[in-house]
Amino acid sequence: MKKPTRRADRLAAAAATDEPPAMPKLEHAPMSDIIDALASGRVTAAALTKAYLTRIEAYDRDGPTLNSVRALNPDALTIAGKLDGTRPSVKRPLAGVPILLKDNIATADKQPTTAGSLALEGARARDDATIVKLLRQAGAVILGKANLTEFANILAIDMPSGYSSLGGQVKNPYAPTLMDDRGIPVVTPGGSSSGSAVAVAAGLCAASIGTETSGSLLYPASQNGVVTVKPTVGLISRAGIVPIAHSQDTAGPMTRTVRDAAMLLNVLAVKDPLDPATARQRRPADYAAGLARDAIKGARIGVPSDPADPLNDRYYGKLPPSWVKVMTETIKVLEDLGAVIVRANMPTAGWLAGPGTTMAVLNRNPLSPNKGNPMMQWIVFLYELKHDLNLYLKDWATGTAIKTIADIVAFNEAHAERALRFGQDLFLAANATRGDLTEREYKSARAMDLLAARTRGMDAYMSQHKLDAVLFPGSGGCAISAKAGYPSVMVPAGLISGVDDKDTPDYPLGVTFAGLAWSEHKLLRLAYAFEQATNMRKTPPGLLAR
Repeated sequence: MKKPTRRADRLAAAAATDEPPAMPKLEHAPMSDIIDALASGRVTAAALTKAYLTRIEAYDRDGPTLNSVRALNPDALTIAGKLDGTRPSVKRPLAGVPILLKDNIATADKQPTTAGSLALEGARARDDATIVKLLRQAGAVILGKANLTEFANILAIDMPSGYSSLGGQVKNPYAPTLMDDRGIPVVTPGGSSSGSAVAVAAGLCAASIGTETSGSLLYPASQNGVVTVKPTVGLISRAGIVPIAHSQDTAGPMTRTVRDAAMLLNVLAVKDPLDPATARQRRPADYAAGLARDAIKGARIGVPSDPADPLNDRYYGKLPPSWVKVMTETIKVLEDLGAVIVRANMPTAGWLAGPGTTMAVLNRNPLSPNKGNPMMQWIVFLYELKHDLNLYLKDWATGTAIKTIADIVAFNEAHAERALRFGQDLFLAANATRGDLTEREYKSARAMDLLAARTRGMDAYMSQHKLDAVLFPGSGGCAISAKAGYPSVMVPAGLISGVDDKDTPDYPLGVTFAGLAWSEHKLLRLAYAFEQATNMRKTPPGLLAR
């Protein structure tokens, strides 16, 4: 790990000196503790915001240069100062709480909304995304925009997680070393919401908001030891979020504790006429209610791994030894807490990539070991991308000449040296579609996705075995839940090390509790009980304030 510079040490020391005795330890303080400190008057919103900005300067811009924050909100301190006299309450539960947004979430302020793309550098939005309005109404201080994999990792095949042409490369705070030859992390920071996850893990904000289409919340949460909720599609409005595919896109919280994630869901889960999917929303009055240490007792949890049927062991059969150790310990904890563990493989018919769901795309990535080979990609993603992105650019983007995906492709080709380090093969494939979702192959692919992932997959599996949840290692179950539109909750479970044949420092591995539509509250209760019994989240080394 690169040692912090003298400047970083000085900044961190200054932050520690300037903090009043009651300032929470930001490197590991949960959002709930920060809210308590604000509510009691022990700390002000302005002091808290300033302390986070100091940590960003010390560790994201300097020191290990994590590069998780793409841009800061120039008005953050002003907004915080205006909230100094407002303490968190039932009406404004996040008053004074600094939160980062993934840079594909629109804000109608001085901050651009770029999705990490040079083509959208300086682009702004006509209005706040619905979830941004909800956060502001709850009193949150929008601290800035988090870096991400460009266009949420739908630009190019084999683009490294956390890389964007505008923001550069996000690093994993537990193992920030890059490969010398290519500048790609040895230990990935995870999926496209990597900046949001790294910022939370490193204590650069109280919480963050990321997005997922398939794994982009769960994977970075696992890799960085934080909690996330990938909600049921329709629980949280997508209005004002740069899209990939409306069939699967959703936003979600990234936090240091399960309770914090539940508290953010309370704010974000609101029906929105701008997103018709939210009309079906079902939610409890309070996601934080009922979080208890004994919530696992009697719960039936499916482990999709049957030793008697190893050829069909899709999710556990090929895990590395370090993963096996963490999952074995996790299952024992669940059993000790009173869970009924049901070992049974997911039905083969529920596996993904069924007939007509994928298409070949030529890999043009100049740095990919698979360059020149056709790679199978999800049809639904590529067909919905052109349709949905063109609508966003038309209805939300302002201050830019970019109006269609074709404009982005042309811009990137004209600025290839900076914009196309890893190519744009997926955008080329998406741009070749009609863009109106009338093609029979798209309709068939969407129907087959639902048949496999939902009807023959999660629905059949959970019904047959009468399950409350399914336990997946890491983010291994992200695709089947995402295609079904179903929720997942990720919680830290242990530490692993090594990538392929390379030695690395220890870094986190999480476990996923997945369930059927609108079961977020049940999943949060299970995750909370596991979290309280294990306390597996560890602060990244070298990022302590004192």
